[in-house]
Amino acid sequence: MRAVTLILAALLLLLQYPLWLGKGGWLKVWDLNRQVEAQRQANQQIRARNTLLDAEVRDLKQGTEAIEERARSELGMIKRGEMFFQFTGSQTSAPVAAAPETKPAGH
Repeated sequence: MRAVTLILAALLLLLQYPLWLGKGGWLKVWDLNRQVEAQRQANQQIRARNTLLDAEVRDLKQGTEAIEERARSELGMIKRGEMFFQFTGSQTSAPVAAAPETKPAGH
């Protein structure tokens, strides 16, 4: 009776092996599902970037305002007759320590 139980347990393990570790087993399916989800997220980010680029291309094709804006921001260009003012962020300097007073030599 004990031998029959061992044989049946061995057969059960042999049948389970392909289910878990085989070519189309659960572990492989789980790994592939994880890869598919990662690729979906990457595709979603790329779609969002493509949408922004498409809108920018349409703006550049339709009018000169987008071209002017890009020339101003990226190339620092200005129109003829315009004045360019550049404001930098507030510059906070560290407090300067007072220099010790020195007396002129000879006094």
